Amino acid sequence: MFIQVIQGKVADEAGLRRSMDRWKEELQPGAIGYLGTTSGTCEDGTFVALARFESEEAARRNSRRAEQGAWWAETAKCFDGEVTFMDCPSVSTWLAGGSDQAGFVQIMEGHTSDANRMRELLNQAGERIHEFRPEIIGGTFATYGDDGYVEAIYFTSETEAREHEKMAIPDDIRPLLEEEQRLSGEVTYLDLHQPMLVSASR
Repeated sequence: MFIQVIQGKVADEAGLRRSMDRWKEELQPGAIGYLGTTSGTCEDGTFVALARFESEEAARRNSRRAEQGAWWAETAKCFDGEVTFMDCPSVSTWLAGGSDQAGFVQIMEGHTSDANRMRELLNQAGERIHEFRPEIIGGTFATYGDDGYVEAIYFTSETEAREHEKMAIPDDIRPLLEEEQRLSGEVTYLDLHQPMLVSASR
């Protein structure tokens, strides 16, 4: 799997939503290798989208389409200032991965000294986390550049997520989560209170 992260400050949220809807209706059918998108706007006006493709080549092929270029030229007008693109060629999932049934998605961005170890820890702790935090459906972990990562966690609802995050961590997995926290470094949190979740039809 390959993930492209698109991020920027929104100037016209209604226009952006219309543009995203138009992409789904008009351009998605021709996007070969497209798997889905998780997107939304945070409280501070930051829009973030995680577009999933089967491979990097599929993403590049989509970007080269003339209709994709025309669509983006119009969509870019909905943003205030620069929009950043982060290509993440290494992607892993844990538990159920992403889910279109999620009511809340939290995205974390940062830099780590050991991305492979973070993946191992997520997989080792995943089932146990779900036992005491059943509102966690799963997540994706994607890396870019030398040490950058973007992690997305999918929850059934924000209310349950906020209630359960106060729970004490069981002793058997506390060391795993503490190690993951150390490796996560300084983290930027992007909360999607009303996530837009799209998966390609099979």
